[in-house]
Amino acid sequence: MNVNIETSWNQQLKEEFSKPYFTALANFVKTEYKNHTCYPKGSEIFAAFDHCSFDDVKVVIIGQDPYHGTGQANGLCFSVAGGIANPPSLINIFKEIETDINVPFPSNGNLERWAKQGVLLLNATLTVRAHQAGSHQNKGWEEFTNAVIQKISDHKKNVVFLLWGGYAKKKGAKIDTSKHCVLTSGHPSPLSANRGYWFGNKHFSKTNSYLAETNQMRVNW
Repeated sequence: MNVNIETSWNQQLKEEFSKPYFTALANFVKTEYKNHTCYPKGSEIFAAFDHCSFDDVKVVIIGQDPYHGTGQANGLCFSVAGGIANPPSLINIFKEIETDINVPFPSNGNLERWAKQGVLLLNATLTVRAHQAGSHQNKGWEEFTNAVIQKISDHKKNVVFLLWGGYAKKKGAKIDTSKHCVLTSGHPSPLSANRGYWFGNKHFSKTNSYLAETNQMRVNW
């Protein structure tokens, strides 16, 4: 796995790339991609960083695994490549946006448009074997993405962190809430959303209100 990552992120994370755990992770990922079908494609493993520089980050959404269905994952959490049917969690995200801020369903589920506005769409694990959810967990990605979150918390201010579900909340445990905005709710998956833990969280309007209060551009959701 060649780490070809956007320049500002490379500056922040270069120490991570030289650590033993990352070397082991890179070797594991190379072997997996050689011997199995894995997602996203190799050039998109670091897409979340490539589409949203460290300097531009103002919102962070934390997911868990990339989608493991054929052609779905594009390196951005909750996002799918253009032309792919929206997964249930993404449909529920768009439903909440529609009721919260009256933005209609988009034509596709590719969230690059958010990333280019400063929304870091970060999965905790950046790769997965096809049709095997969680297959690349506990191989080192979690340590890497913990370092990413820590860098943002330590070196930036007034970032909005959207933590959806128990996993994301644990992932965000070390965020400095004295200088960042942390919004939590249930996960947008049908299991959680249909129990009343997702709909009505108004995270999209709340995010934009905070950004406006801190003299940052609102996100066009």
